[in-house]
Parts: sequence; structure tokens; C-alpha cells
Amino acid sequence: MNQPDTEEPSNQRTSVWSSRPYRIYAPSWFAMVLANQIEMVTLGIYLYTRTQDPMSLGWLGLARALPVVLLAPGGGHLADRFNRQRLFALTLLVQALCGAVLALAALRNTALTWVYAVIVLEAATGAMGTPARAALLPLLVPASQFSKAVAWNSSIFQLGTMIGPALGGVILGKTNNFALVLLLVAAARAIALIGILLLRPRPQMRESSGRSAQEEIWEGLKFVWRHKPIFGAISLDLFAVLLGGVTYILPIFAEDILKVGATGLGFLRSAEALGAITMAMILAHAPPMRHAGRNMLLAVTGFGLATIIFALSRNFWLSFAMMFLIGALDNISVVVRHTLVQMLTPDHMRGRVSAVNSVFIVLSNDLGGLESGVTAKLFGAVGSAILGGTGAILAVLVALKLWPELARIGRLDEVQALDEFPGPSAVESRVNVATGTSSAPLVSANSQWCAIDAHMKDNPEGPMAAPRP
Repeated sequence: MNQPDTEEPSNQRTSVWSSRPYRIYAPSWFAMVLANQIEMVTLGIYLYTRTQDPMSLGWLGLARALPVVLLAPGGGHLADRFNRQRLFALTLLVQALCGAVLALAALRNTALTWVYAVIVLEAATGAMGTPARAALLPLLVPASQFSKAVAWNSSIFQLGTMIGPALGGVILGKTNNFALVLLLVAAARAIALIGILLLRPRPQMRESSGRSAQEEIWEGLKFVWRHKPIFGAISLDLFAVLLGGVTYILPIFAEDILKVGATGLGFLRSAEALGAITMAMILAHAPPMRHAGRNMLLAVTGFGLATIIFALSRNFWLSFAMMFLIGALDNISVVVRHTLVQMLTPDHMRGRVSAVNSVFIVLSNDLGGLESGVTAKLFGAVGSAILGGTGAILAVLVALKLWPELARIGRLDEVQALDEFPGPSAVESRVNVATGTSSAPLVSANSQWCAIDAHMKDNPEGPMAAPRP
């Protein structure tokens, strides 16, 4: 009988790569990320080329966001009730088929209504499968190696996020064949599917709390609403990126403003990921931030300023530098937010709170695409980006007014878990860690690997949504 390959030996292993299931999973994960990034670049150029309408990019954002917002919480519920490996494999199969159908649609110049319908189906399938993928990782490695597996997953994700857009842009620029590139996306997902089917994870624990799925989902929402540091941090990210993100209108800048075509678009998208991973490495090796809340607010302000400069640039390399800076500054904000969400949340609540955080991320990324498309239609791409950057800066000012405790957050490695039903001063005593007055047990927070992991947007054994770049 086949046994899972994740038992921990008497002498603790020093490398996550000692786990055979993870050695199979890692290249499958890379293939998934690569496929998603290539597809994103290709669909953006394809839709804008066919319509010459910025709203086509906005509808792309809506088509990707709405299914995730509606279905991600239910996907998490399914992941706890059914076999995660089989559930994830099934959704990956459907996504591979969607890639093939999109390739056929591009080849036959199918009506865009059907193209958007397939994109919605693909996003819905991903929303149902991503929680299963995230919950599968702990079953692939020994418990002592889990944090290392998460860190490696993040590094693989960022590598795919850098390579994917550039590779997709180069292939598309050389061949001008949308169907071929989308067929490569389907093939990459098929390769990933084979790897997932070959896994032999440990059996998963299945528990029934006696509560309905709706009750459990609402419990997570209420926890986030009650605790100002968590709600404030994820709300700041939501509005800053929803207003300030330029990812979805990059095809307009590449084609009409910078005149660099598909190849240049790929490099612009990769620049943001390169900035993010560079900052992640800096944060991973630097001492923990002493004033994390202040740094988060300054980073979001810088994010808005860099977006405005990008909007005004007519030089490709200046635009590339601003996209790099946008990714780097966004990563600072993401590190702080992810650490707060994980470390301030009691362990038994982390899954549901992470699901809420993931919905906020998808809203900011993909619904922000709709906002960008609408404002680009009304004011042009440059006007849209200038308004977005200004909106991100205003979001910081509003956050300071509504949640002043954000600016007082101190060292991330000293953040402590909040009570599920806190008293009037519980939040303040745990978040204002610089005073050192809290008597609650300290939650261990390895901020070194959190810094690397935090930018995972699909993430990620963390977030479920599409990445920032």
C-alpha cells in the first residue's frame, strides 16, 4: 500500500526539499504561476487590440474579480469537507480546458461575449480550487518544515511572476499569435495537473463544528470588523490599490503612449514583480521594522507618488523604474498587513480571517481593473493613473483619520494575538507593542519568512487572489 512521503524522521531534516511530495509540488506550482501570468498579459493585449476600448480591460478585471468574491468563502468550506488533492486537481483540469477554449476562441475570432464567459468560468473554478491548494501544502511537508515550504513557495511565485509576463510578451511580440500563446497556457496547466495527481499527501483532518457554512463565514467577517488594526490595514490596501493600481491599463501605456508593444508590456509587468521580490529579500535579511505602521503608511504614500510619475512618463526606462518602485513599496505595505492579519488573529480563526483578507485583495486587484477601465474611458489612461495615484495618497490620509492606531504599530516580531471578543483596551494593549505593556502571551512571528511570503497574491498559502504585478 502506498504511504504518504511526509513523515518526519527521528533526525529533523534541514531542507524542505527532502520531502518528495514537495519536490513534485514545487515545479507544478511554478507551472501554474507561469501559466496565469502569461495568460494575463495575453488577454490584456488581445482584448485591447480587438476593441481599442479601455473598458474591455475593465470588464476583464470584473470578470476575474466577481466570481472570486462570490465563491472563495465557499471554496474554503469545500476544502475542509472534501479531499483537497482531488478538488484542486479537478479545478486545475477545468482551468486547463478553459485555456484551450480561449486559444480556440482567439483562433476563430469568437465574439467577445463568449471570451468573457470563459474567463468568468476560469475565475470561478480558481476561486473554488485555490483554498484547497492553500490547505494542501501542510499535508506535503513535515510540520517543522512548513514555514520553509511557504517561503520557497513565495520565491517560486515571484520568479514566475517575473518570468511569465516577459516570456508571454516576447512570444506574442515575435509570433503575433494569440492562440499559440494561450495554448501554451493550457499546456502548462496540464503539466501542473500531472504533478498534483502524483502527490501522496498525508490524510487530512476533517472536523464538523456543528455550525453552518454561513455561520462560520460570518464569524470571520465579524472578527475583522471588530478589530481596528486588521480592518484598517486591509481597508487601506483595498482602496490604495483599487484606486492606484495601473496593471490593467498597462496595455494602453505600452501600445499607445510608450509605443513598446507586447514585448515592452511584458517587461513593464515584470518590473513590478522584480521590485516586489527585491524588497522582500531586503526585508527578509534586515532587522525587523521598529515602526511598522508608520512605514506602511509612508510606503502607500510613495506608491501613489510613483504611480503619478509613471502616468506622466514618456520614457520607457523611467516607466520601468516607476513600476519597479511601485512593486517595492507595495511589498512593504503587504508585509505589514499580512503579518498583522496572521499574528493578531487567534489560530482557530486564521483560515476564515485569511479568506476575508483574500476577498479584499481580489477586490483591490481585479475590481481595481474595472475602475481603471472606467476612468481611462472617461479621462484617458494618463488621467486615470494620475487620479489613481492621488486617490492612494488620499486613502492614507483617511486611514490616519479613521484608524490612528495604525501609525502606532511597532515591531512586527512583537505583535500579539487579539482576543476573539476583546474588551475596550485589548486591541490597543496588543497593537501598541512599543510600550511593552501587554501581558497577553506573545505569538511567535518569524518576520523573516513572512517578509518573503507576504507579496503572494494568489496566493498564496496566503492570499488567493491574482498577484499585484
